[in-house]
Amino acid sequence: MFKKHYILAIVSFLSIPVISIAGVMLFNAINPEIAAGHSDYERNYRLLQQAKNLFLLATLLATVGLWLLTCFFLLKSRGQSNGWLPLAILGTFGFIVLTMLGDKAPAHRDLYQQFVRKLKIHLRVAYELCLFMAVWVIAFQTMVLKRDLMIAHQAAVTGRSIAQIIDEQNASSGMWAFSEGLEILYLVVLFYLLWPICFNLVGRLPKYRASSRNP
Repeated sequence: MFKKHYILAIVSFLSIPVISIAGVMLFNAINPEIAAGHSDYERNYRLLQQAKNLFLLATLLATVGLWLLTCFFLLKSRGQSNGWLPLAILGTFGFIVLTMLGDKAPAHRDLYQQFVRKLKIHLRVAYELCLFMAVWVIAFQTMVLKRDLMIAHQAAVTGRSIAQIIDEQNASSGMWAFSEGLEILYLVVLFYLLWPICFNLVGRLPKYRASSRNP
């Protein structure tokens, strides 16, 4: 039902937070101050600081590489030209445009591609607009739910009140807003990737039920 390159696009995208978190952990694990007390403190400190920066740069490059691979595999799964790949520079919005490209060789059982190919141009535009709004709303609500659950968990673990934790977050609202914005952008792309799969699975449920009733 799903092409190998489409699955690779999903795997590449899901690898982004894994690589990012691992890179940040390694970055934080290196403390140049451990060079204190050694005879060549300045040289050791400089080497450790360079290693720290190298891990950060490597994480950034790996993240960008995985993002490009995600877009590349998506284009490959649709049989589209790599000339569309520069749209990856636009981030989430460029990716949304890539998802709108037609599949030149859809799989035989791909119900989603069969559905969108049958839509006339005005219906396709209306569908894409509705999907765009729905995905952004769901992504935002998912982020809010995750934030509330984390606050509740932190309150239960530390014994502090939810109001105190919220006040602490409000004190650094800029950082939290940036982090939550990144989460929303990530979720939007993830939902766009998963939507065709969910569409196909739901569309095939009647056949699965019929086959189970008539072995």
